[in-house]
Amino acid sequence: MNDSFVAPAVDWLYLAPILVVLGAGVVGVLIEAFVPARVRRTVQVVLALLATAAAFALVVVLWRDPAVQGSDVAPYGVRVLGGSMVIDPFGLAVQGIVVLLAFLAILVIADRTSTGQDAFAPSAAAVPGSPYEDLTRRKGLEQTEVYPLVLFAVGGMMIFPATGNLLVMFVALEVLSLPLYVLSAMARRRRLLSQEASFKYFLLGAFASALFVFGVALVYGFAGSVDLVEVYRSLATPGGPLASMPGLVVVGALLVLAGLLFKIGAAPFHAWTPDVYQGAPTPITGFMAACTKAAAFGALLRVLYVVSLGLAQSSPATREDLFVALWVVTLLTMVVGTVVGAVQTDVKRLLAYSSIAHAGFILVGVVGFSQLSLRATVFYLLVYGLATVGAFAVVTLVRETAPVRERVPATVGAGAGEAGAPDNPSDDSGEQPVAVLGEATHLAQWAGLGRRSPWLAGTFSLFLLSMAGIPLTAGFVAKFTAFGAAIAGPDGQGGGSTWVLAVVGVLASAVAVFFYVRIIVLMFFTAPAGGADEGSGEGAGASEGAGVTVVRSAGPTTVAIAVCALGVLLLGVFPSPVLDLAAEAVKFVP
Repeated sequence: MNDSFVAPAVDWLYLAPILVVLGAGVVGVLIEAFVPARVRRTVQVVLALLATAAAFALVVVLWRDPAVQGSDVAPYGVRVLGGSMVIDPFGLAVQGIVVLLAFLAILVIADRTSTGQDAFAPSAAAVPGSPYEDLTRRKGLEQTEVYPLVLFAVGGMMIFPATGNLLVMFVALEVLSLPLYVLSAMARRRRLLSQEASFKYFLLGAFASALFVFGVALVYGFAGSVDLVEVYRSLATPGGPLASMPGLVVVGALLVLAGLLFKIGAAPFHAWTPDVYQGAPTPITGFMAACTKAAAFGALLRVLYVVSLGLAQSSPATREDLFVALWVVTLLTMVVGTVVGAVQTDVKRLLAYSSIAHAGFILVGVVGFSQLSLRATVFYLLVYGLATVGAFAVVTLVRETAPVRERVPATVGAGAGEAGAPDNPSDDSGEQPVAVLGEATHLAQWAGLGRRSPWLAGTFSLFLLSMAGIPLTAGFVAKFTAFGAAIAGPDGQGGGSTWVLAVVGVLASAVAVFFYVRIIVLMFFTAPAGGADEGSGEGAGASEGAGVTVVRSAGPTTVAIAVCALGVLLLGVFPSPVLDLAAEAVKFVP
């Protein structure tokens, strides 16, 4: 008997994008311990941006690797670490989308604006309204741990859609989720609302993780493995586990899918979305809304297609039952997102329900179960991510104001003011100085924004029109491809009845246009409260209205908004190159 250890051969090159991001996260933790405070923030920002940019470059390099793309005589995709990681065009496409959107989100996170402060509490551990919190504000402390946490979350998001092992997928789920729980509680303003959002996200996320891991246990019970290839073989074997214990197979698959549907915010697993989006720091909300959804849809597609293909071989009837469950989730998600979103009066909650509705629109394409579905999903995730990061970046610049002479009360909820010293008080005009507070998220506060800051309102309108699916924006092309995949059906020739979902999707999109256009009407065709039609002009540091001001970006947010707006326009007018790349991503290894 030979007990000698045989070292496994690991193709480290194919793991390079993930290793760069996670390695940068580890370095970021060391920076917190050893780099002087005066330069720590700058070092962390540069490191985070370089890491995501390098990861994207490595994804591009791997994209053209012959082993990944395959050939006529060789299969596509590379299985690394015994199949725990599957590097294929689909996984790389989702990873590329995640790191691109993360790069843009980090720009928004890093911006201090003209107030000189970022969106994060100087000490997240301080009790809101306590003397210690006031002391941290006066000392000017900064929470630079944000950047390593974001990098760890991005690393988990990159593993999530690229793993071929359900246990590794669960680990990736926790790696991406735990930093987000912490980041959601770190808002500088409305501290208690932020902490409440974090607690809700953590509690509901723990239940979702429990459902996922319990489903993995049941899958292991009938397949004898958590490797997706082995699961496929087990399901595809006639007279296999599906014949002897169909209940175990169906319940296990549904529990795994439920855990994934929670992360994309699909109904009825959406309850956390509006509260967390509203309470979390706005830059983190944009990061979560774009990147988490992309990673979760990538993982969902990988699991869903393995289960679907396996059931198609052994039990088409059970596969149809799975389709029915997805139909119900898709319809419910679209209806909840559009109907409830239409009555929202808070911009962040409105965008949260918009996110739920878009999850339903993407699921319409997914249920098509064809190569067109995969292409449509990849393209939609990129388009939605650009519009979402850009929209939340705009929200970070629209702020409430209050007279400096009034003591700003400690924040205790959504409608409360700000705790501690005011941001950027200004008295240069000779009028009573005002303090810049948190984001002005009530819809009434956006009235007349187009008159005070036309460029900012114009870009926000562009993002909203893209979400609504108006022609000549990227959102129109994304919805067209997703609904087209549903109409084509699993056979790609129009067979099946998935066209019904496309019809409902079009109707839901028409309803959603109402609450998008309502904001545009408020910004351009409604006078601000108090009747102030004109502001102080964009050349000033802030354009001031009745209790609302548009603060000036220090640069990073402006870059992020410009890139997102350019992407939305270009993908709406010239989508073919990206659609061709998305078509290459339909190849993935179960």
